[in-house]
Amino acid sequence: MRLQVLVCQFILLALAGVFYSNVAQASESWQMKQLFHPSPASLASEKRGKVIIYSGLTDKVVEKALSENFGRIQSMMFTRTIRTDDTGNPLRDPKTGDVLIEEDGCD
Repeated sequence: MRLQVLVCQFILLALAGVFYSNVAQASESWQMKQLFHPSPASLASEKRGKVIIYSGLTDKVVEKALSENFGRIQSMMFTRTIRTDDTGNPLRDPKTGDVLIEEDGCD
């Protein structure tokens, strides 16, 4: 009986991991679509003052978005931007191994 409970818990944890992984991927792809291929309705919302908050993108993506969409900058806010090296790989803290995030001034 105890083994069955442990197996069920393991299965639930695995399913939760898959779910959250898919949510993160969907969020990132939505952000990329909104940044680089916004719908006419999204553009109209931005013109009315809507600001979209983008979170967890790399500094390379942010730079590209800002340079390619200069006229929309006032509608973009970036948080938790991941710092990368020249090849686009995330930089890591040498002591902790954590991915380095740019300071956005929002505490």
